[in-house]
Amino acid sequence: MAESNHNGRVDEEALLKMEEAKRKKRMKWTIGIIAFVIFQNTNWGPFKYDASSIDFTYGGFKVGQATILKGKANFKSTKKIDVNVTLSSTNLTGNSNLRSDLSTGLMNLTSQGELSGKVTVMFMFKKRKISQMNCTMAINTLTSVVQALSCK
Repeated sequence: MAESNHNGRVDEEALLKMEEAKRKKRMKWTIGIIAFVIFQNTNWGPFKYDASSIDFTYGGFKVGQATILKGKANFKSTKKIDVNVTLSSTNLTGNSNLRSDLSTGLMNLTSQGELSGKVTVMFMFKKRKISQMNCTMAINTLTSVVQALSCK
C-alpha cells in the first residue's frame, strides 16, 4: 500500500511502481499462457501438411509404399486418410517366415510415415510441426482386409 507524506497526499511514485509491477506480472502470465498454447500440438489450430509417403515393411524389409496428398486437418480434430498400397514380396527372398505367414492367412506389417506442415495457433501464430505415424497391423491375406491396427 502507498504511504502518505507529511501533507497527507498519497505518494504518486509508490502508486506508479505498484501499478507497473502489476502490469509486468499480468504480462508474464499472458506470455506464459500463449507460449504454453503454442508449444502444445494438440491441434490448437488447423494443420496444413505437405504431400508425403508411408513405407510398409515386413520383417524389416520394405514391401510397399503409399502416397499421401497435401491436405489439412481441422482445429481440434484428427483426419483419417485411406490409402491403397500394393505389396510386393521381391525384397523378401530368403525370408523363412513369409511362407508360414501366407499359409496361415495372416501377415504382420509395420508402417511408418511423417507429415510435415504448419499449425496456425489462435489464428495468428504459424508453427512448423511434424506428425509421425508408426503402426503395426495384421493383414488377412485371403480377404486383403486389415484385421488389427495399432498406431502410435
